[in-house]
Amino acid sequence: MARKDVPPRRDRKMQQRLARGEAAALGELYDRFASLVHSLAHRVLADEQDADAVTREVFAHVWEHPETYDPQQGPLRSWIAAVTHRVAVQRLRDREEPEQPRREELESEVRRASVAARADYIVHSMPAPLRAALDLAYFQRRDYRQTAADLGVTEDEARRRLRLGLQLLSTAHDAGTPPGYRGAV
Repeated sequence: MARKDVPPRRDRKMQQRLARGEAAALGELYDRFASLVHSLAHRVLADEQDADAVTREVFAHVWEHPETYDPQQGPLRSWIAAVTHRVAVQRLRDREEPEQPRREELESEVRRASVAARADYIVHSMPAPLRAALDLAYFQRRDYRQTAADLGVTEDEARRRLRLGLQLLSTAHDAGTPPGYRGAV
């Protein structure tokens, strides 16, 4: 969580380089996001080979269709995550038609993966002060008083940040697509 989101200006430049067909741009993008793409695909598909195939497919899509990314809709990272989720879910659906119990299990897996992907998007899109408060409280197991002290803010401000962060995360279960998801694959 220490890493800041990439500024939209950098994302626009990357998109322009891809549109010009700069192979180096694709390599840089792959270096930045391959682990994200692979882990999201693996979370949906629970299969290493399928996750590898989805990773290749996502970067092929990015290379062939850089114009489908709109920097005004959000960071490049979020768009790539949304494309990955869409490709992985489609691959899951394209698998052999399962028997009813397996079908329900797959649908449940898709719902869980969707919620996880949306939560990941929300966490990385929320303002840094909210992320920092949640990181301290939930990953480092600090109470709101310790969080306030670590952040150098009042206890009321720490509680406010935690409450807002949790409210944002609670929307991960809501239906709908994340902002920045253009559905283009």
